[in-house]
Amino acid sequence: TLQVTEEVREQLKTPIFDNWQWEEAEMLVLLQVMYTDLDFLTAFHIEQEVLQNFLFEVFCHYNNIPFHNFQHCFCVTQMMYGLIWLTDVRNKLSRMDLLIMLTSALCHDLDHPGYNNVYQINAQTDLALRYNDISPLENHHCAVAFGILSKPKCNILKNLTSEQYKHIRGGMIKCILATDMARHNEILNKFKTMQPVLDYRNNDHKEVLMKIMVKVSDISNEARPMTVAEPWLDCLLQEFFNQSDTEKLKGLPVTPFMDRDKVSKPSSQTNFIRFVLLPLLTELTKLFPCLEQHILEPARRALEYYSDMERATREEGGNTREEGGNTKQEGGNTREEGGNTKP
Repeated sequence: TLQVTEEVREQLKTPIFDNWQWEEAEMLVLLQVMYTDLDFLTAFHIEQEVLQNFLFEVFCHYNNIPFHNFQHCFCVTQMMYGLIWLTDVRNKLSRMDLLIMLTSALCHDLDHPGYNNVYQINAQTDLALRYNDISPLENHHCAVAFGILSKPKCNILKNLTSEQYKHIRGGMIKCILATDMARHNEILNKFKTMQPVLDYRNNDHKEVLMKIMVKVSDISNEARPMTVAEPWLDCLLQEFFNQSDTEKLKGLPVTPFMDRDKVSKPSSQTNFIRFVLLPLLTELTKLFPCLEQHILEPARRALEYYSDMERATREEGGNTREEGGNTKQEGGNTREEGGNTKP
């Protein structure tokens, strides 16, 4: 029954959209708007009721945890939707590729338990055992997504040919597995190589671009306005600290950048933005210069904001806080080199 105004529809296409102003039920309607506006219902013969069932099942399979919850899923999907409009890839990629990217964003963290891959592997959880320590979470998110799609009342792909289904399934698996930060440098370096000569007719080029766009959507909170981004950082740190507390209790190795005794709010962001987010956004902006004002500049401002905060904290707290910042830097580098967590 929600009436979505033209103004909201336009904001939905940009990174300035404020998720905190919307209830989860309203977000489901906004997700439906995204699928409808990209003409997926017509192109793939998706019945509106089936789409609604699918979106609701996705909602039900996100857990009530501080960060990797349904609101995060909505934000990542909304950022992907914004990128599709801002970069004009909807006129460069096939409708099917757009469906793969948007649905991958939607499903990329399904049933996330709030503890990252390093924890799963160190604690020898069922997920780590099932997937042989190889991207256990991302493999699980994929499996849950296709479990939902296997239900006839939720299967938005049911009217496609077996070849089309195979293409979409393969694409979604690749995009969701690409969100494992352990593979960050590998994927970014591949994109750096092909970006200057990117050919939309080349399947390998398209595949890497799609992975990069899903990755950017996943970790780009700091490209949003500070009023939207900062509450997300508080949620993230809460989830991080929960994990490190559990690691200490169970006698497992403590993930450095999650340790509440060593991490401050600003230090958790400065290295992440500098070494992970900005290099990623910079490469995508080379391909789509219009993104400079929309995501690259805001991320640079966020780095400045947290650097100033870190400096002030250090001056107030003296050496103790400074040592905490340094420990975090090591954690930040681990993350850059391929820590398993999604920031």
